[in-house]
Amino acid sequence: MIKASDLSITIVFDNYPYRDDLKTLWGFSCYIETPENTLLFDTGSNGRVLLENMKKTGSDVKKVDTLFLSHHHWDHIGGFDSVIELNPDVDIFAPSSLSRLLVKDLRSMVRSVSVADEKSTMICPDIYTTGMMGEDVEEQSIIIDTDIGAVVITGCAHSGIVEIAKRAGSILGKKIALLLGGFHLMRKDIEEIDEVVGGLMCLDIDHIAPTHCTGDLAMERLHKAFGKRAMVVGVGKRVELPQE
Repeated sequence: MIKASDLSITIVFDNYPYRDDLKTLWGFSCYIETPENTLLFDTGSNGRVLLENMKKTGSDVKKVDTLFLSHHHWDHIGGFDSVIELNPDVDIFAPSSLSRLLVKDLRSMVRSVSVADEKSTMICPDIYTTGMMGEDVEEQSIIIDTDIGAVVITGCAHSGIVEIAKRAGSILGKKIALLLGGFHLMRKDIEEIDEVVGGLMCLDIDHIAPTHCTGDLAMERLHKAFGKRAMVVGVGKRVELPQE
């Protein structure tokens, strides 16, 4: 497993601001560094802005060895062509919802392309995919095995953030140290939001870091419920895991 102190997560694309010198657009991406691998989780909606933000945060696109795409929506794959143009020496872990023709083309442009199914598999040492989840929009999330618990990163959580958290915890058999990313609650009313908040509060989760498509009302309710265990994040935020 990875020591929490050796894991670095930097949000490099988000519609929520954190650093004033970075650009915000709709979408999400984060840069993940471990002792053995450097991953880019999703690519936001615009390659030029993604690369600008990465440069300003010291996130080197040429060090990326693994590109993980959560699902096929434009705000999560819009920058991938800019990434592989500068760094074709990557392994792509693509969702099964991605166009088969696009997957075929990508296989001639990068080191390798693996297409996820519903099973959880290891994509790098101590890093797993949840496998594809959901019905209307299928999506995969990342699980990182650390010494303080599972770190779970979602793109939009179309399949339900509570369901993703439950699956991630069961895959590793651990508590969740951090649940980060889009929770997809922006179109929910307060009753639906509070039901999700209650569901998350019932799980063994140390910290949450909601952003992207979570929505302002849901962010308010989540921060109220989790208190200091809810992190304020946005583009440019380097997430530090609390040490135990």
